[in-house]
Parts: sequence; structure tokens; C-alpha cells
Amino acid sequence: MRRPLHRRRPAAVATAAAALAALLTLSACSSNGDGDGDSAADRSNAAGPSRSAVVPDRQTEVAPTGPAPSASASRGPVVPDSELKPVTGSFTKDQKAYLSGRVPKSMDPAAVLQNGQESCQRLERTAKRDRDAAVGALVAGDIPDAEAAVNHLCPAQKPLLATARTGHPDGTTARPAPGTYRALTTDPSCTWRALGGGGKLLASGPSTGAQGPVKATVPAGTVEFVSTSCYAWLPT
Repeated sequence: MRRPLHRRRPAAVATAAAALAALLTLSACSSNGDGDGDSAADRSNAAGPSRSAVVPDRQTEVAPTGPAPSASASRGPVVPDSELKPVTGSFTKDQKAYLSGRVPKSMDPAAVLQNGQESCQRLERTAKRDRDAAVGALVAGDIPDAEAAVNHLCPAQKPLLATARTGHPDGTTARPAPGTYRALTTDPSCTWRALGGGGKLLASGPSTGAQGPVKATVPAGTVEFVSTSCYAWLPT
């Protein structure tokens, strides 16, 4: 004799409830089996920052070259000029003029002088290979204490310094002299803008896919000249 259908439903419900409880137990064990309970996203974040957070800006990827800048009076007490003496021998008049106000009390004057001499050597070597590169390094400020070094230690390089004074570095230059300039770089991503009062765009360039040296025409009335990836500018 068949049992009524309504008597079988409680058993089926109980079986389903038991199965559901088992599934919930397995799920809990799976998520907490390693003991930390972290989600996949949490574990990913714990491993370290994303690649975009650690890749440096392209402008800061190039390691600095050349000697370290010598100290100045703004960094602390300096050796008085009357006490600028090497351990052995003596300094020349020009060497003393270069060292004046540059030697911290805790530093050997000869070491500071060596920095200046190395700046001169770097400038001289670069100029022999590529004059534009040497001038660009001066404009961009890549050679420490360049002006003082040239004036006192390597005056033969004064023409390079004079040319560099007519240009300006990459970035933002306030009220540049009107005229045509050339960028001292081969970087195809070099771009520039000449802005007037109120940020009005007066001129810009180059267009995407430009070939050859980048040139910029700065109109009269330019309040700001802004460039990116152009290294340095010289008038044509």
C-alpha cells in the first residue's frame, strides 16, 4: 500500500537541509582553510604595489652623472677664505676664487676643488664631441657649479657659457624673448606651447609624427613658454 504523498515531504526537506548545511561547511573551510581569510584582491594588494605605482616618471629614470654639487654657504658654516689651504702645496688665485664660500667646515677644500675641475673636464670633453650637447648641459643645469667653474677654472669654455645664457631649459619659462628656438634633443615626444595673458594659446607644436629637429616660434606677448621632453632650447 502506497504511503500518502504528504508524509514523504518532511524527509525530503530534511535531506535538502542537510545537504545545504554540508555545502555551507565546505565553503567556509575553503575560504578559511589557510587561516588568513583574505580575499584574492586582499592577497594581491598585500604582495606589493601595482606596476604603475612603482614605475618612475620618464624624466626621473636617467641617473645623475658628473661630480656631486659642491656645498654652498646656504648649507651651513663654510671655511673662511683666509683658511682655504690644502694639506700640501697651495691654491692659485683662481682656485681660491672658486672655493670662496663653497667649502663646508667639515670638508677638505681640495675635494671641493676637484668637483669643479671635474665639471670643467666633463664640459671640455663633451664640447669636443658635440658643442650643442655641451651647451645643452649648461642650459639644463646638468653640470654642477658650471658658471663658477668656467669663470675661475676653465675660462676657455666661456663662449659655451655665453651661448647657454641665450637659451632656456625644458619646462616653463616666464616671458621668453620672442623669436625662433630649436630644441637640443632628438626625442620625438618633444612638444611646446606659447601662452599669452590669461593662458591664451598663442602657438604650439610639433604635430604628431613630426620629423627632424623641433623648432618653436615664440610670438611677441608670450607670458609663458611651456615644453615637455625637449631638454633645452637655443635661439636659431
